[in-house]
Amino acid sequence: MKNQDLITRLLRPLLFASLIAPALVPAQTDATPSYLPAREEPVLMDKFSVDATRESQTYSVQRSLAATKTDTPLVNIPQSVTVITRELIEDQGMQGVGDVTRYVPGVGIAQGEGNRDTPVLRGNSSTADFFIDGVRDDVQYYRDLYNVDRVEVMKGPNAMIFGRGGSGGLINRVTKQASGANFNELILQAGSWSQFRATLDSNRALDGGGAVRVTGLFEDSGSYRDDVTVKRHGLNPTLRWKVGPNSLLRAGYEYFHDERVADRGISSFAGRPLHTSASTFFGDPAQSPSRATVNSAFAILDRRFAQGASLRNHTRFGRYAKFYQNVFPGAVNAAGTSVSLSAYNNRTDRDNLFNQTDLVLPVATGAIQHQLLAGLELARQETENLRLTGFFTNVSPTATSISVPVANPRFHDALTFRPNASDASNHGVATSAAVYVQDQVALAARWQAIAGVRWERFAVDFTNRRTAVNLDSRDDLVSPRAGLIYKPAAGISLYASYSLSHLPRAGEQLSSLSLTNRALEPEEFRNREIGLKWEPRPDLALSAAAYRLDRHNVVIADPANPTQSILVDGQRTTGLELGVNGRFTRHWSLAGGYAYQDGNLRSTQSATAVAGARLAQLPRHTLSLWQRYDLNATWGLGAGAIYRDAIFASTDHAVTLPGFVRFDAAIFWRLNAKLRVQVNVENVFDRDYYSAAHSNTNITPGSPRALRLAVTTRY
Repeated sequence: MKNQDLITRLLRPLLFASLIAPALVPAQTDATPSYLPAREEPVLMDKFSVDATRESQTYSVQRSLAATKTDTPLVNIPQSVTVITRELIEDQGMQGVGDVTRYVPGVGIAQGEGNRDTPVLRGNSSTADFFIDGVRDDVQYYRDLYNVDRVEVMKGPNAMIFGRGGSGGLINRVTKQASGANFNELILQAGSWSQFRATLDSNRALDGGGAVRVTGLFEDSGSYRDDVTVKRHGLNPTLRWKVGPNSLLRAGYEYFHDERVADRGISSFAGRPLHTSASTFFGDPAQSPSRATVNSAFAILDRRFAQGASLRNHTRFGRYAKFYQNVFPGAVNAAGTSVSLSAYNNRTDRDNLFNQTDLVLPVATGAIQHQLLAGLELARQETENLRLTGFFTNVSPTATSISVPVANPRFHDALTFRPNASDASNHGVATSAAVYVQDQVALAARWQAIAGVRWERFAVDFTNRRTAVNLDSRDDLVSPRAGLIYKPAAGISLYASYSLSHLPRAGEQLSSLSLTNRALEPEEFRNREIGLKWEPRPDLALSAAAYRLDRHNVVIADPANPTQSILVDGQRTTGLELGVNGRFTRHWSLAGGYAYQDGNLRSTQSATAVAGARLAQLPRHTLSLWQRYDLNATWGLGAGAIYRDAIFASTDHAVTLPGFVRFDAAIFWRLNAKLRVQVNVENVFDRDYYSAAHSNTNITPGSPRALRLAVTTRY
């Protein structure tokens, strides 16, 4: 079936339902949609912020602080940005980053070896391009949304604001903060395969303009995958306090623990995922634990001055402890009767300390208005990392793999974990100091511009304990950003932008430094983009963006002298993204988008990564659309569809994951102002599909039909 025909079939029932629903349902002009607060419920405001429990009442927001470090309307930001609001998170029952990416054009999700979030942003996979309230959160683990107000997905590199990395973009979680309201909210969820989850959100206003808020999480769930479980809990208290007439202090602490079975899916055979039940586990779930514990604290001091000037200092400390062990599948033999298994474990401990200071100063030079930003960021990251290989000692003392029947690919025997010759054992300290300046200029009634540059000194001191080698590297990274915006009318902008980011040789996880690469120039990622943003009404946003993203300075062995390394152009991704978020009417909300992506290697980098090869896990076409229609103040319906084109599991093109279409649905029932119930059904028609991959032999089957019931009480 041609892609165009499939997309048309996907859209036809959804658009038809959208068109006829308003005609079939009596007008409810005075009724409040079931997801909105009753009209008599107050929306409290103070000098600094809108109550966080009320600011995301639709599928769209109008402003962002993180994208420019200034409070800027999204329509005036020359970059493709998709915001997943709290309302959309709740309507779809989202729990983690993988759920968020479903309705973000140009962003996918890889398997991450079953132990970490791994989004694929414009053809670049990452395990580190995560931020929380604008500060780096780069350890490999699964992030939960229990304490998140919204998620901002910023596509294309933007090192001027966020620093190194961000090769294809980044994901910023905006957390729930203490605010000037009194409420308690408890959400209980239960679903297929013994899922149980509870979240708590409680806020209290204090005398003198202060407030305290506590969010909490408990989950104990099974999975459609045999013997795969997830257990996690978290607690996040935050405090807000006015320390003067123009100063506000916010502080908080989070404890979060995630424990699960590391599940690396199934293998492949004859160029396709192995034909087996979606529940089949390859390896040994009992010997595949994954644990991550996060302890973090922050303090933010905001001070406002006359004429709109402001100063912000944000300090965040995080202590991360991550361990995972896995027994996982490799290749299937030529007869398709047996599959190899291997095993290893890995421990990473990291302490992150970041401090950001930002001064925003509005000034005028004649008729031209400026909003100047000057900032300083200081950081220190200390990392311990140890990897051990699993040996199948019942086979032989040196056996690092074993073959098991495809018909019964479970392993229950003894394993011994010890260092292999190439296993990592290292300690590293990365420090950085960055200064940046930015000017947002209102050139004329219809023209705006943004220009900025960041200089960052990034240094790594690295010890390889296996080889007893001490290494260090120093990089001076200069990252510019420029954008021009034309506004033909209010709520409409046309823009063109350019941005540059660097990835030093220590890598995104700060553990890739070696004798052969430490003197090489960092990788570079250059993004050129043009786009259109339109807000036909305050709660509806439409967007379109076309881009070209180039990756430079990729290290390969010199074909003329394999003992030396050279730098080559790595890859190019071009694409088109269309997005919609918000309400078409008071009762009808939509979220989703379409992306066309074409990414290829620009030079031969290895025997399995040759020039011209299409990038791994990059679909040419993706389309997603979720919509909710509120029949009246009590009942609402939701329907969604996701289409993804076929993808290659690796750049060698040996294994293809077929394209698929998946349909979801929901029913919302608001009994009264204090109690509401929703039922979500994922994969309504119970279609077989493959959701993600890590390699040719680590492929995750998609979930069969799944049912979730959520009860929310607010008092």
